[in-house]
Amino acid sequence: MKYPLLLLGNLYRTMVRIRLCEESFVEPILSRDVLCPCHLYSGEEAVATGICATLTARDYIFGNHRSHGHYLAKGGSMEGLVAEIYCRETGCSRGRGGSMHIVDMDCGMLGAAPIVSGTISLALGAALAASIRKEDRVAVTFFGDGATGEGVLYESLNFAALMKLPIVFVCENNFYATHMPIRDCRVSSSIHKIAEPFCIESHEVDGNDILQVYEAGRAAIDKCRKGEGPVFLECLTYRFRGHVGPDDNIQGDHTDIRPREEVERWFQNDPIKKFENYLVSQNLIAELVLDSIKKEVGKEVADAHRFAKSSPSPDSKEVMNYVFA
Repeated sequence: MKYPLLLLGNLYRTMVRIRLCEESFVEPILSRDVLCPCHLYSGEEAVATGICATLTARDYIFGNHRSHGHYLAKGGSMEGLVAEIYCRETGCSRGRGGSMHIVDMDCGMLGAAPIVSGTISLALGAALAASIRKEDRVAVTFFGDGATGEGVLYESLNFAALMKLPIVFVCENNFYATHMPIRDCRVSSSIHKIAEPFCIESHEVDGNDILQVYEAGRAAIDKCRKGEGPVFLECLTYRFRGHVGPDDNIQGDHTDIRPREEVERWFQNDPIKKFENYLVSQNLIAELVLDSIKKEVGKEVADAHRFAKSSPSPDSKEVMNYVFA
């Protein structure tokens, strides 16, 4: 299929923005300039990028404990994200949420939460509201393979199917629920098949192939807009860093519970390098242009860190503000 060059460039830029932003937190985490727990999205960029590229500003997304990438892919502010992770007043959640509670109504990021499967039912409610109001909105819920052990997912699948709601369930299957291999907690590793008893269309997607994710996302979103939802997508991917925070895999010291050979194999399947090879080999975007994009994004990330560090912390006198009594 022939894709517009503008689309290809935007997909690449979004993935690079996520990767460089995530990797920029490694040093601040290790030096304890960043104190909130950070679940880095490095390696999984194609999922958020491909799905969110098919959405409009009016559509909703809901995240989880590893949602920096979802927020940036949906059009969130780099400065707002970095400032939030430094817990500064200028952050997208005004410094109250940190890494795992990202909210930005302006770009349709209605919330992320560290409770496993905690936002699936919230996305369901948003889809129900859109359906009742006859609004042209689709809700997307991003969750990990560990969420398939929670009952709320199955309740939500059933209700979404009954009501034909405009919701896409996106399971980012990175093969580990925290530190437990999927083979140790599921009889079947084919997660997308859990949607079949609810008569929900479901697909397994190569989550490290940006164009495959984009096509699957576009088809799913189109079905939802036509009132033919919901849709379930299982995106097979892999995190390059530890479950929470950085680890030493990339520096060469293997401290991960995951087998070294497995980690190295997935490094060879890097979604960004994979896309770069495709763009250059097909003479779609020159390598010099890709390098220029990386430099531009690198400056954006560096500027965001400077902005965050110069921003004020929340006023302790306002600790009870912005909460429900």
